[in-house]
Amino acid sequence: MQGVPNVPNVGLMHVDRFDPTPLYIQVADQLRRRIRSGELKPRDPLPSESKMVSDYGIARETARRAIAVLREEELVVTLPQRGTFVAPPQEV
Repeated sequence: MQGVPNVPNVGLMHVDRFDPTPLYIQVADQLRRRIRSGELKPRDPLPSESKMVSDYGIARETARRAIAVLREEELVVTLPQRGTFVAPPQEV
C-alpha cells in the first residue's frame, strides 16, 4: 500500500476575520511566504482543500481561490487526482 505524502505541519495557519483583506488572499499570502522561505520546497504537496478548510476555518471555495492565486503566479501546479504541489523554480 502506498503511503500518504508527508504534508508539512500547517496547524499554525490563521486568518484575521477583522482584516479587510479577503480571506483567500490571506491564505494565499501565508502559503506564498512558506514557499518563498523554503519551508515548502519544490514538489512538496500543499495542504488539501479539506485540510485548509479544517485548519483555517474557511469555506472550500476560499481555499480554491487561494490556490488559484498561487497557480496564476506559477508558484504551484495542480495535478488532477493527485493534489497541488510547489512548482519547480522558474528558469530564466
